[in-house]
Amino acid sequence: MVGQQSNTSRWFRTAQAIILALAVLAPATVRAQDVKFKVEERSSLAWWQMSPHLLHLWATTCPGDPSWQPGAERSSGWVVDDSKYPSTGHSNTIDTIHVPLYPRPVAQAICTPAVRGEFTVRDTVRWTGVKGMVAIRVEHLITGLDMRDNYARKAVLQTSAYPEVKFQVDSMINQRKSGDTTIADLFGIFEMRGVRVPKKIRAYFWQEPLGLRVTAKFKFPGTDLPEVYKMSRLSLGLGVGTGLWKIVHLGIDAILTPGS
Repeated sequence: MVGQQSNTSRWFRTAQAIILALAVLAPATVRAQDVKFKVEERSSLAWWQMSPHLLHLWATTCPGDPSWQPGAERSSGWVVDDSKYPSTGHSNTIDTIHVPLYPRPVAQAICTPAVRGEFTVRDTVRWTGVKGMVAIRVEHLITGLDMRDNYARKAVLQTSAYPEVKFQVDSMINQRKSGDTTIADLFGIFEMRGVRVPKKIRAYFWQEPLGLRVTAKFKFPGTDLPEVYKMSRLSLGLGVGTGLWKIVHLGIDAILTPGS
């Protein structure tokens, strides 16, 4: 009987130790269940567009996408459909509706790897606990005019010193559904040319054959280019100097896939 009591006591002490250990480890176990996503680079793109765009001021990192085409000022070799050119934004008129001008209907894995990123999501049902980062390799932004693109890389964006534009996502709130699309506000830090600025952007999520598609865009006054992001006024020229470039739009259209 004494031996049985001793064995029973040891069993209870062991059980208590296991329960205590599980209680201590529980938070770590929950954190380990965060779902990780990564940007699938071949099917993701970034773009920028001026407002007004003057029929040539827009760019993409995926010029091979069949829905996109360059503006009226372009290098030779491009095949364009004049009927697809926009009817607004040619003069000093703000157009914030057709942004971007050529949204792609469905993502395809035909893009230059120019967008990278990783995210973790605590709860993919309610989309809470979202954190991560997305970065754009700005040297791959193409307008279709070689002279303009080379000048932008060297004199304006200075891609050798500042190769990426980044957005560090700290939180996501105001999630709601519209059909199959989830709409939410992302809060984080936007970084361009080494300048870090707090930003809030609207993001849209929906499922496509290649993965979870996410679109979002930033916008800021054209005057922010020299005043906030320290781009050369001389290099920017009359677009900023005369106040012709009213709004700069910068966006991503990315595919997220489960990643380790």
